[in-house]
Amino acid sequence: MNLAEKAFKELFPEKYESRRFEVKYSKKFSKYNANVKYNKIFMRFNLSYDWKEISEEIQMGLIQSLLLKIYKEKNKTINLDLYQKFVKNIPKFSITTKVDPFLEESFNRVNEKYFYGFIDLPNLVWGQLSFRKLGSYDYLADTITMSKIMIEDEELLDYVMYHELLHKKLQFYTKNGRNYHHTTEFRKKEKEFDNPNIDEKLKSFLARKRMKKLFKFW
Repeated sequence: MNLAEKAFKELFPEKYESRRFEVKYSKKFSKYNANVKYNKIFMRFNLSYDWKEISEEIQMGLIQSLLLKIYKEKNKTINLDLYQKFVKNIPKFSITTKVDPFLEESFNRVNEKYFYGFIDLPNLVWGQLSFRKLGSYDYLADTITMSKIMIEDEELLDYVMYHELLHKKLQFYTKNGRNYHHTTEFRKKEKEFDNPNIDEKLKSFLARKRMKKLFKFW
């Protein structure tokens, strides 16, 4: 019985699954990343090569978290709990290797103003020019990725930076195998940004950019 089969049987002891379970490790993934691909015949869990050095119990928790997404169910196991604790502790031991100077200036402003300088510097990189996904925080890589559109307005950049640093600080709440990122505490802290009209400003900014992009192709 391989690792994925063990994870499945622990998570769903009464459920039958006829598909073949597989676990593959790949050096193509970023650190501690993983996904699952499946059809009627097999279910393959593709894990970053870094997971080979991690205990089987934590790996089983990772696989179980992916299984819960596939079956759209909620559950709780000791291994899921171990996996969640492992993920939350990754930023404490991560080494920062990619820091864009412009984003670092924003990080320093926000860190000093709202976190008293206590937030450790994460990796800070630019992503694509996106109107929908303005920023994201990757717990497994301790990395904030920012849409290139945010380079045009310092205050809005700092607002999105503040949002992502709240994710780094507050992390997430787990219940029955599901992670909740925008908790009541998160929303309360988010409103502490010093411009009470910042959401309206952001909406207006994005609307102008979309309109400009639309006319560009006419």
